[in-house]
Amino acid sequence: MKKSIWLVFLVAILSCKQEPVKVYTLRDDVSFLASDSLKGRETGTANELMAAGYLSWRMEELGLDPAGNAGTYFQTFTFKPKKDPHQEIQYVEASDSTITGTNVIGFIDNNAANTVILGAHYDHLGMGGQGSLYRGDAAIHNGADDNASGVAVLMQLAKKLKESELKGNNYLFMAFSGEEIGLLGSNYFAKNPTVELEKVNYMINMDMVGRLRESKVLSVSGTGTAPIWPQVLNSSNQDFELVLQESGVGPSDHTSFYLQDIPVLHFFTGQHEDYHKPTDDADKLNYEGMEKITSYIMEVIAELNDDDKLVFQKTKNESEEVPRFKVALGVIPDYLFDGEGMRIDGVSEEKPAQKAGLQKGDVVVQMGDSTVVDMMSYMRALSAFEEGDNTTVVVDRKGEKISVKITF
Repeated sequence: MKKSIWLVFLVAILSCKQEPVKVYTLRDDVSFLASDSLKGRETGTANELMAAGYLSWRMEELGLDPAGNAGTYFQTFTFKPKKDPHQEIQYVEASDSTITGTNVIGFIDNNAANTVILGAHYDHLGMGGQGSLYRGDAAIHNGADDNASGVAVLMQLAKKLKESELKGNNYLFMAFSGEEIGLLGSNYFAKNPTVELEKVNYMINMDMVGRLRESKVLSVSGTGTAPIWPQVLNSSNQDFELVLQESGVGPSDHTSFYLQDIPVLHFFTGQHEDYHKPTDDADKLNYEGMEKITSYIMEVIAELNDDDKLVFQKTKNESEEVPRFKVALGVIPDYLFDGEGMRIDGVSEEKPAQKAGLQKGDVVVQMGDSTVVDMMSYMRALSAFEEGDNTTVVVDRKGEKISVKITF
C-alpha cells in the first residue's frame, strides 16, 4: 500500500516537471488586453472588470501583495457621468445612474523607508463614442498601444523587481481605470491612497510605449519635477534618442501624482494614425522596442536604488499656455519631432489638411503670416483663425517648400 502511494506521488512530481510554469511575455499581456473579447475595456463595464480580474491574477502569480481595499488587489471608485464636458467629476455612492471604475494595485514590501509607484492605465474607449477619432459605425477600440502596451511593461517591471536585489525602495504597481475620461482612477488614488503619499519617492507612468520608431525616439515628460532626473535619464540611456520635457502636467496619470508634490516621469513613444481608432491592434506593436523601454526603466530605478528620497520641484504648466482653437487643421502632430517646424504624423479624413493635399511627413513651417518653428508657435498661429477663414500654409516636403491654400 505504501509503495503504491509513493508511486502516485512520484508520478505527480514527474508530471509537474514536464509542465514548466508559463512565463508571460509582453506580447501575451497585450494580446489578452487588446483582444476583441474585452471589447475595448471601457470604464465601468463588465469587459473592464474582466481585464481587472486578469491583472489581479497576474499580480498574484508574480508574488505581489494585494494593495487595494479590504485585502484585495482592487480599489473601486464611483462617479456620475458628466453632462457638461467642463464639469468636474464628483465621486459619489453607487446608484443606478453611476459608473464604478476599478484600479488594480499590487505591492512589493522591502521594508524600505520609501515607496516607488509604477503605473499605467488599462481602460480604453470600448466601442468608440466620445474620444474616438474613428468616423464609421461603432467598432471595438482594442487600445493595444493605448494602453495595453504600458500595462504589459508594468507587468514585466513587476516581475523583474520581484526577482531583483533592488531593495532600496518598496514598489507599488497600479493599473489605473478611468484615464480616458479624465484621469479618474489615478486622481481617486491620489486623494484616497492605500500607502502613505509622504513616503512616496517618485512615480513612473507608462502610457503608449508600444510604437517605438526606427529613429528610436523616446519622449520622457516630467524631467523638471526632480533636479536629478536629466542626469539619471541620460547616464542610464544606451538605446534611445531622448526628447526630454520638463512639465509634470500632461494628459496622463502622472499628473495626479505631480499635483501631490511627487516627482514623476512619463514614458511615451508618440502618437500615430491608429490613435483612438479600431485599428490600434496588438500586431502593430514594436515588442522589441518595449523590451528596451522596460530595461531602460529598470536602469533608472537601479541608478536611484541607494539614493536618498528625491527632491520635488514644481515645473511650468505648459497646458495653461496652450491657445484656444476655433478651428482645426485636421492633422496629428509628431510630438517627438525636435526639428524646426511642426511635422505631420497623420492626416484626418475630410478635414482641411487632407482637402489641401497635405501628407504625413510634411513639416509645417509657415501658416498665414506666422512662422512656425515648433509646436507652440504652430498652435499660436492656428488660434488666430475662425471657421470660414482662408490662408496659405507652407510645408517642407523632403526638402522642397510647397504652398497650399487652406479653408477652415
